[in-house]
Amino acid sequence: MPIIQTIHPSEANGEVADIYQQATQAFGRVPNALQMYSASPAMLTQQWQSIGYYMNHPTLSFPLLATIRMLVSQENACDYCVGFNAAMLINVAKQTPEQVAETKRNPTLAPLNDKDKAMLLLVLKATSTPKDVSASDLQHLRELGWHDADIMDAVSHGARNMAVDYIFNTFKVENDF
Repeated sequence: MPIIQTIHPSEANGEVADIYQQATQAFGRVPNALQMYSASPAMLTQQWQSIGYYMNHPTLSFPLLATIRMLVSQENACDYCVGFNAAMLINVAKQTPEQVAETKRNPTLAPLNDKDKAMLLLVLKATSTPKDVSASDLQHLRELGWHDADIMDAVSHGARNMAVDYIFNTFKVENDF
């Protein structure tokens, strides 16, 4: 049980119930990760909107985004997010457990195309040593075909995931995958 009061799907009403219904349609259930945000329905709404935005992102691929979340969470010791995203990479992106383990050990070996891998490495740099990110780092991504909006979205995704890690670790989200 989390140490903060959340709303169980069977007790939800209003906007929380609406979001839970959408989550059930998307995922087959309401993950504990999403239920965590029900302690603040306004935060739940924001989180659900963010999930929707990235699920339908026109250029940032699912494997890239899940890898970003897994590796950022590994850095922040958020076991829930590491495990959840590793499972997504295996079950949805069809990576092997060995590929996921290798990516955790060495992100440069992630089974992503060169363009996505470059974005991944920039996001990891931005979330671990942001002051070291340079204009040349961004130029390199532009030369690979990324636009500044993509770079902003990817770095924001990594940074938001850091906040998620802190929330989940603070309030003790339970594994449900």
